[in-house]
Amino acid sequence: MGRSRNPRRRQGTAQAVVESVDGGLAELVPDRDRPRAWTLLVDGAPQSHVDLDDPAFLSFEYQRRLGHVIDLTAPPGRPIHAVHLGGGAFTLARYTAATRPRSTQQVVERDAQLVQLVRRELPLDPNARVRVRSADAREGLAKIPDGWADLIIADVFSGARTPAHLTSTEFLDEVRRALKPGGLYSANLADGPPLAHLRGQIATAAARFAEPALVADPTVLRGKRFGNAVLVACDHPLPLAELTRRAASDPHPGRVLHGKDLVDFTGGAAPVTDAVAVASPEPPASVFR
Repeated sequence: MGRSRNPRRRQGTAQAVVESVDGGLAELVPDRDRPRAWTLLVDGAPQSHVDLDDPAFLSFEYQRRLGHVIDLTAPPGRPIHAVHLGGGAFTLARYTAATRPRSTQQVVERDAQLVQLVRRELPLDPNARVRVRSADAREGLAKIPDGWADLIIADVFSGARTPAHLTSTEFLDEVRRALKPGGLYSANLADGPPLAHLRGQIATAAARFAEPALVADPTVLRGKRFGNAVLVACDHPLPLAELTRRAASDPHPGRVLHGKDLVDFTGGAAPVTDAVAVASPEPPASVFR
């Protein structure tokens, strides 16, 4: 376990916690506007934001888009079985527990030291049914029983890049195995111009799911800047009208691509297999300034 530079909060004032973890240097930075809220950064890249007083509050744009997917997985308030590949500060698991009480969740996070840091500094609600497993995302997914999950979310970054082995058709075969019939898969993707990685990921999802869709800022979709895009995929009709409404009403409005629009955007990209998979591109340094 790494050493903390400022490991405690003194005299009621929140102070940053800085600690070496397996994936680099982790920082928990207090939110000046919310008394018990924190941002997690690893090697300077923002990973998660958590408000311990209000776990249903999602600060990051991409996490709000993933929150929309969680909201639309089942009728409001109904418990679900959810798998989170990539833990960060467990933001989306906390959100699911708050909005869907009695849900059963599994979080797979490779960085065991990060898990210890988050558990210590930002403890989970003891009543939440969240199991955290320190393992590689694909190895952890392989241990999920067949047909167990209503929802699988992939939000895995090594530094600021998604590992190659989590971008392939073979990986999605494992996702499909673990999903219930009618279950949803969603992934946080990051790319910039010329969007080759993003197009390849859409083609890969379309090769394994009947109904893929993509939600992103229009400037990202036009290749004007590096940013996040949220992939949603399943084998039954998606709640497109509601997803579109929620994306459009976000503080950072997003566009939903589906059907012919998504096919056109993909531009003939080929599905990615394990044999040719590469990690997502490194974001430019300006993204985190």
